[in-house]
Amino acid sequence: MIQADVEDDFHCMTVLLHHEQGKATDVIADLQRAPWSTCPGAPAELVKTFKGQALSEFPTVGQKHTHCTHLYDLALLAARHAGDDTPTIYDIQVSDPVNEHRQAEIKRNQRSLLCWKESGFHIVEPKGAAGIRLDKLRVWIDTLAPELQEPARLLQWGNMLANGRIIPLEKQSDATKMPASCYTFQPERAVVATRIGLIRDFSQGDGTPLDDVSVSVSTKTTIEF
Repeated sequence: MIQADVEDDFHCMTVLLHHEQGKATDVIADLQRAPWSTCPGAPAELVKTFKGQALSEFPTVGQKHTHCTHLYDLALLAARHAGDDTPTIYDIQVSDPVNEHRQAEIKRNQRSLLCWKESGFHIVEPKGAAGIRLDKLRVWIDTLAPELQEPARLLQWGNMLANGRIIPLEKQSDATKMPASCYTFQPERAVVATRIGLIRDFSQGDGTPLDDVSVSVSTKTTIEF
């Protein structure tokens, strides 16, 4: 088994992946905190997509936009690390804007891997990515050294999530006005989805991400925001 967790201001989620001989024998998802009333339906979609699949095929099955995108990414992350024999802990820190710029950094097991500067949802530094929108970084990420591609994708994820801190809650609480980019924002659910859930501000000393999440297995992949 391998466990993958994520916690940020708006989410606290776990995917537990049971696997044998390179195949997923079970997929269990737990949403300790989620921002929408419809989110609890997403774990069933995850199980339907990945249970019974070869771990190597995880990136090719299902359509991410029909899932809780965070659970989907955790499932892929768990599949990539299923053979690990030691824990992997990613820490992602994204500052609030200062003079319209944000600093973002990712560490793996306390070792800094990548740092970049962002402004207006576009990368400012490093120079190789300057001017690219956060959600359009995949081509640039694919040019990085293989060992940096996973952390770069995670830093992209964390930087995009951090954008929610600067958007007034009333402007992000009508699911019908959101693009159909995840499980909740699909048209049939967007019309009934309501904003729920505790928002935690870790920058103000509201605990430490994942402190309250139990570890079910000795080997886990953890992403901390």
